Amino acid sequence: MVGVLSGCAAVILDWAIHTVKLLLNQDFHFSYDWQYLVLPGIGMLVSLVLVRYLIRDNIGHGVTKALLAVSRNDSKIKPHNTWSSMLTSSITIGFGGSVGAEAPIVYTGAAIGSNLGRICGLSYRNITLLLGCGAAGAVAGIFKAPLAGVLFTLEILLFNVSMRSLLPLLLSTISATVISYIFRGQTPIFACTLTPFSMGNLPFYIVLGIVGGFGSLYFMRMTLRLEDRVGKIKNPYVRWALCAGALGLLIFLFPPLYGEGYDSLGALLNGEDLALEGRSVLSFLLDWKWGVPVLFALIFFLKVFAMTATNAGGGVGGTFGPTLFAGAILGFVIARCLNLLGFSVPEQNFVLVGMAALMAGVMQAPMTAIFLIAEISGGYDLLIPLILTATVAFGTVRVFEKYSIYTKRIAQSGDLLTHDSDQAVLTLLQTDTLIRDKYPRVQIDATLREVVEVVTGSDAAVLPVIDRQGRFQGMVDVASTRRVLFDSAKYDKLHVYNIMESAPDFIYAGEKMESVMNKFERTGAWRLPVIDADRKYLGFISKSRLLMAYRAELKEIASED
Repeated sequence: MVGVLSGCAAVILDWAIHTVKLLLNQDFHFSYDWQYLVLPGIGMLVSLVLVRYLIRDNIGHGVTKALLAVSRNDSKIKPHNTWSSMLTSSITIGFGGSVGAEAPIVYTGAAIGSNLGRICGLSYRNITLLLGCGAAGAVAGIFKAPLAGVLFTLEILLFNVSMRSLLPLLLSTISATVISYIFRGQTPIFACTLTPFSMGNLPFYIVLGIVGGFGSLYFMRMTLRLEDRVGKIKNPYVRWALCAGALGLLIFLFPPLYGEGYDSLGALLNGEDLALEGRSVLSFLLDWKWGVPVLFALIFFLKVFAMTATNAGGGVGGTFGPTLFAGAILGFVIARCLNLLGFSVPEQNFVLVGMAALMAGVMQAPMTAIFLIAEISGGYDLLIPLILTATVAFGTVRVFEKYSIYTKRIAQSGDLLTHDSDQAVLTLLQTDTLIRDKYPRVQIDATLREVVEVVTGSDAAVLPVIDRQGRFQGMVDVASTRRVLFDSAKYDKLHVYNIMESAPDFIYAGEKMESVMNKFERTGAWRLPVIDADRKYLGFISKSRLLMAYRAELKEIASED
């Protein structure tokens, strides 16, 4: 069911994008250059208004949001995400926003799986699996690539999948692909005629892999840096105006940046001219033989700016499509430069393999990159260069960057689930669920007599000491103060502040479990107090309770059922 629904969502989104494009091309009769300047900004504004006043939620960065749902929100995604990303992304891309539809459809598929699991009252583990099935089905449906859908979920979304879990993932992707075949035909998305693979070109594919690795590093880091810079502009309409102006100018100068760029990508894969003459003020560069790779290199470097401007300005789209586009451009530039230097390499092949190189580097998902590119083009004859180039690009990026464009920010916040089961357990455990507030509280100025009364009526081993505002001041260890507690002569002479001791460390509300574990290990304490940002006492977390929760979560992760 999840696969069918995700496949239908992919078909609807593809239809919606093309319908918006068709309507705009029919109804607007001004110069194509002016269309580049105006329409993308309009689409961004419409999406911005819809998000702010209708949806009222942040729906950008769909893949990252799905990852966060798994690690922080029990795999629960809000019901509106089953349609909101599709609505806004179809408007954004249909009007010419320089982003992709894949991340929104992944979030849509994940939301379908998550909400269906919640409706059926399933456990966290099974809701997570259905979320993965939805994401896998969405990728399979939008690209007509069932194997790539499964690999995408395994490499990027789900941190621990057993062999039994592969069955529903495969069923979901096959179902979604069949739905896509029924409504969109069985022809690959980027069907093309490629030159047979030649062993003599292997060194050049290695070069493409290395350059693709550094290109991926640029693409990822520049994207995150630009998002941070633009995000500092608090007024959304000022941000929209600046981004819309920048995007319009970029597309005006470089028309292939308009929309997803898949038309240009298809032309490059088939060895066709992009027909830039008369469509760009920079087309004079095409008269110079080195002008072509220079112009396309500029398009590669500026694609990041166009993509970020679209998303930061209010548009909704992902980095999946732009990564494929930028990879194709990079592959073309490398091949054209080699040919101009006197070598003879097939440019269409390098365009295709360049897509895999950048995808493997930016998303750090080499298996997904290899088989997705093979499936969407029918280019299985190039499996050797695809594997080689994607692996080299991935290895190059990993030297400098541990995380992908999807996981970088999540890793910085400590919410990233990994294939390391121990680390995954620590990420899934929530500090707030382990707090126990069974310990009687005593005021810091209370007398020893009052403390004895509290101890008599409780079996607590420790008493938290607070002030009049409820702020934690220390604690009374019943065992270590037993001798004083039985000295009745001191009942009215001593106060709590005379016998209390400081806590070896504090745990803060919402603190990451890895940090909590480190504090227990460093202090050797059996229990630590939990306080909020104002130092108000919330309770204690004991090492025994923490270890019990850890074992239970680890057992759940390792379970095959």
